[in-house]
Amino acid sequence: MKQLINELISFIFEQNGINDKAELTAMVIKKFNLIRDRSVYYNDVFAIRFSQAMSSSFSNTILSLSALQKYDTRPFFVCVVCPTYNFMLISNSTFLKKISHSSQELSINNIRGSFNGSDIVREFNSIENKPENFYRLFLIHIAIGFESNLQRLVDETSAISGTGHAFEITEASKINILSSPKRAENFLVSTEYRILKQELDGKVAKNKHSILLASLIENVNIRGRVIEYLIAGENDTLRQEITRALIEKQHGLPRFTTDDSLGDYTKEFELYYTETDIKTKIMILDSNPKAYNIDKMLEFLSKPTSVFLFYFIGINPCEIFKATLTSMFETRLISGTLLLRHWAGRNSRGVTQLEGKIITDILNNPSNMIDVKQANKLLQRMIDA
Repeated sequence: MKQLINELISFIFEQNGINDKAELTAMVIKKFNLIRDRSVYYNDVFAIRFSQAMSSSFSNTILSLSALQKYDTRPFFVCVVCPTYNFMLISNSTFLKKISHSSQELSINNIRGSFNGSDIVREFNSIENKPENFYRLFLIHIAIGFESNLQRLVDETSAISGTGHAFEITEASKINILSSPKRAENFLVSTEYRILKQELDGKVAKNKHSILLASLIENVNIRGRVIEYLIAGENDTLRQEITRALIEKQHGLPRFTTDDSLGDYTKEFELYYTETDIKTKIMILDSNPKAYNIDKMLEFLSKPTSVFLFYFIGINPCEIFKATLTSMFETRLISGTLLLRHWAGRNSRGVTQLEGKIITDILNNPSNMIDVKQANKLLQRMIDA
């Protein structure tokens, strides 16, 4: 994907000064073997919409939200043909501020309205919306997805009060939050840590074959939920049904639910209350998985015995490469934790996402080093979000 995106960008910029939308469109269609769907052109890797304007500050109507939904699982680009240069933006739903045109009746159950060029953000989470960042931005988007963006767009477009609420931090809760890195540091050298790690490793070993089959599921969200349930699900009968469906390559999996809670696996010790989020990393694929809701995390860390961890499972073709249990405050993991405030609703501090390359590094070189000062800086940013 990354290579083809770079080829598209290079080809379009090689045509700077063409000043003819129809001619550039025809050239790109031929070069990349694109299929036309009204005003959108696409292949298996990306989709693109061409527009013409006098400059990069354009307000042309681009596309309906319902049409964007069809292509939102692949990079969606807008290419603007200007008199002396061509200009591109990545324009998936994560990078829309609102819906502008004919959107009065937009709701979760009624996807309508269109977005304009001025509705596309030029910077997301301090990352500029420009070609050298397109692939990085798409990895952020794909972990969020259309459905999660829809509620935000409804709220922003209709100017109604957002759902949910921001966690209210008291002086007492702030003390517990800011002491959580030291608490995590103590947990990582404890007998309780070894017990938790052995439990999770045992569940992976027991369900190894099923996990490898589930890793072949293309949809990243379904794949993650299935593997999560295979490891942490409480219904053994349902787990067996899922395994049977994977072995027999059934098109539909048994219906199951995963809690929308902070972690996937809860274990309480005398001195620690732990939540562990299970994350699968397909080692040959790039991905930036969702991490946690900031308000939920702050509320959890305000408890005096709380410890939050990630259990990363690295999977290569035909083998489970490695699994590691690490704190949310692991030094490298903090550097790869993205705070996505833009995406949050009005009454929320936002969500976080993990950079996939950092997870790969942690799986290749496991460590539980915590820089308490660095961790507290992250927590303060979360509190201030």
